[in-house]
Amino acid sequence: MSTQPTVVDLRSDTVTRPSAAMRQAMVSADVGDDVYGDDPTVNALEAEVAELLGYQAGLFTASGSLANQLALRLLVKPGEELVCDRIAHVVRAEMGAAATFSGITTRTWETQAGRLDPAAVAEVIAPNAGWHQVSTTAIAVENTHNFGGGTVQPLEAVRAVQELGRAHGLGLHLDGARLWNAHVASGVPLRELAAGFDTVSVCLSKGLGAPVGSVLVSSAERIAEARTWRKRYGGAMRQVGMLAAAGRYALQHNIERLAEDHERAARLAAALGQKPELTETNIVVLRVPDAPALRQAALEQGVVVSAIGPTLLRLVTHLDIDDEALDRAIEVLSPLVAG
Repeated sequence: MSTQPTVVDLRSDTVTRPSAAMRQAMVSADVGDDVYGDDPTVNALEAEVAELLGYQAGLFTASGSLANQLALRLLVKPGEELVCDRIAHVVRAEMGAAATFSGITTRTWETQAGRLDPAAVAEVIAPNAGWHQVSTTAIAVENTHNFGGGTVQPLEAVRAVQELGRAHGLGLHLDGARLWNAHVASGVPLRELAAGFDTVSVCLSKGLGAPVGSVLVSSAERIAEARTWRKRYGGAMRQVGMLAAAGRYALQHNIERLAEDHERAARLAAALGQKPELTETNIVVLRVPDAPALRQAALEQGVVVSAIGPTLLRLVTHLDIDDEALDRAIEVLSPLVAG
């Protein structure tokens, strides 16, 4: 009697499951009411991430989208403008939240693989646009860049954009959902990658393997305001220390091991004909004639990938993808991609 092969899930690094050790940390966590500021594990997580990134304070949120939207709410008033690249997560994958909840308009610049281009940013911003146009008040940068294929932003480009923003009095937000990957891939310290922004969001539930959660860091004053808006958006939580404990475990044990995900992504990309320089971290983006059809064909053989456009596939390695799973993915995908 034949058995169905184990599913190899390459849709995202959000599909990871907590390890036995992480689950134990969750079960044994000290908890309190976080709305009252009484959850010691949440407080410890927020302080730890803020210290790690070089900021005064942190706020634990249920999702990266919520952390991003709270940051944008702090930096951009209703009727003002945020600028970011055309495929940035904050405009492509957060369901119009900035407009829906905060009355924020957006304009975008063109990008190649999500890579930051200071000249393109300079061309699109419109500070103090007058009575008839919308004034830009903040710039968002994403590192690593999700839909760009895990691109690590060049530090010199980030610094140039920060200088541009400061020269025009603009707020600066870093969507650092996968900043851990940028750190491991580049060797640049986390504090250096996070420096110079007004707000930074980082995710615990992607490559780090926690079941849920992100942290927003900023000044103590801004985080106090973000806490109010989190409550207003319905994002306040009670005895959530069990989830924060998973995040603390992830920070202690799962950052450096991201190098394994990067190595496997490079192997996968090479096997599927991708140029090596296009795979910097744990995300592989492939252009194929019919992405939905290829996704379905792979699914029928137990390999799950994402179609992020009519001709684009995204494959993401993570801590639940070992060498055996990778070999299976290559076995299934290679003939499909070759056509």
